[in-house]
Amino acid sequence: MPRQEYQESLSNLRDDVLYMSEIVAERLRWGLDALAQKDRETAQEVIDGDDEVNRMYLELEGDCVDLIALQQPVASDLRFIAATFKIITDLERIGDLAVNLAQYALDADRDVFPEVDVQQIGVETLEMLDDAMEAYAEEEPEACYAVAERDDDLDAMCEAASTTVVRDLIESDPFGEDDADAEAYMQDISRLLLTIRDLERVGDHAVNIAARSLYMIEDDAELLY
Repeated sequence: MPRQEYQESLSNLRDDVLYMSEIVAERLRWGLDALAQKDRETAQEVIDGDDEVNRMYLELEGDCVDLIALQQPVASDLRFIAATFKIITDLERIGDLAVNLAQYALDADRDVFPEVDVQQIGVETLEMLDDAMEAYAEEEPEACYAVAERDDDLDAMCEAASTTVVRDLIESDPFGEDDADAEAYMQDISRLLLTIRDLERVGDHAVNIAARSLYMIEDDAELLY
């Protein structure tokens, strides 16, 4: 492959990864919207769209493998391809978490614990994902560190939300005498806690993306550990 064509292939790979990240972020927003609005149609769109995300992942994985196998890149190009290979895995897993949110929206019977602001946690995770992908796109090391630092705030938000739910369950008796109502209520509580956990995991994947980007930019593995 001539040098110019090779550089174009690297550029196209970056563009395709950024496009995948836009699709994944969109699905995550839709999942959050479906939860907030109990929108079954939007939730189903997120679930049905997971195959598209998976296809994009497999195609980009193949592109990374071909570039390594056929071009034998070295130094910065090899770090870029290796980091990209890892980043698309994180994006695919965020897509899976968006599907989880959509499924919770389909299954939920009622709103529980309105004082727990799931949407605000979701906004934080989306911002972290956007910032991590911008760091990848623009090769900005400081932005990588900023994403990692924000993860502490997200973890604190998720811990506070989970603690609120568990504390209130312990301190109150929300079930009444109807076993069916009690079971349905506990299922909704379980989905709420799973939602908080999944959003925290999105943040973890955003940090992974930032860490791989820093490695790509500066050959610095500090955030990987």
